[in-house]
Amino acid sequence: MNYSFEEVRLSLPHIELSAHVFGPEDGKPVIALHGWLDNAMSFARLAPKLNGLRIIALDFAGHGHSDHRPAGAHYQLWDYAYDVLLVAEQFGWQRFSLLGHSMGAIVSVLLAGAMPERIERLALIDGLIPFTGEAEAAPAKLGSALREQLALAGKRKPVYEKVEQAVKARMKGVGGVSLEAAQLLAQRGLMPVPGGYTWRTDSRLTLPSPLRFTQAHTEVFVRSVACPACLVVAEGGMLHAQPQVVSSLEGTPIKVERLAGGHHLHLDDEAGAQAVADCFNRFFAAP
Repeated sequence: MNYSFEEVRLSLPHIELSAHVFGPEDGKPVIALHGWLDNAMSFARLAPKLNGLRIIALDFAGHGHSDHRPAGAHYQLWDYAYDVLLVAEQFGWQRFSLLGHSMGAIVSVLLAGAMPERIERLALIDGLIPFTGEAEAAPAKLGSALREQLALAGKRKPVYEKVEQAVKARMKGVGGVSLEAAQLLAQRGLMPVPGGYTWRTDSRLTLPSPLRFTQAHTEVFVRSVACPACLVVAEGGMLHAQPQVVSSLEGTPIKVERLAGGHHLHLDDEAGAQAVADCFNRFFAAP
């Protein structure tokens, strides 16, 4: 499986990120954001099928070939949003669109709601809002997160003797993926270590969130999105099991498209990638 892209390294003031670049230099500016524990290869099938776009597919901090955050720093959604803004600044993009999958879609909605003057369009794949939590659960949630943080130093990443073993493990991971999708993610996500291979991702990414938005918070962010937006809901994905989330979009500019496939439908196979591309090509071509 060979996919054509340009590899770039982006030096932000506080961290270096890696990215894949697709499309013509004069294309509409788009920053593509992958899901939790994935990497830029998430868009390897989809990005080449999107017409007239200049796509910067990031490895989020702590993922893929991007740097890990320094000791004492964390991976909160708003930290990713800040990184995205700095990437846009590097390319001189005052207005740009976002293409987000899963966690990347969530970051996209938060950024579009917080800074509507910067975001042109939102193309979202099976992701919309973060898991929520109400105020009464906050002390216990923070306590659990702090205990997990203290215990992290004693934990070690799994080591796989062969790449194929890691690929099989990824197929069964969060938002289970096809064999080819797992191979693509592993291609960028693994690194050699004594005894075999392990994942490049920062172990801190597996820590639970210390604090969650309330339902009211997320509703306000969604309703603050002012730009045209298209959300692809996978019939076998995560949002399909949360109909109340999708139904909350009534009265917002977010248009919903339902497609067959799993949570990674844009990566699992060529047919799924083409179906998503057909939706988004219509969306980006619309006035």
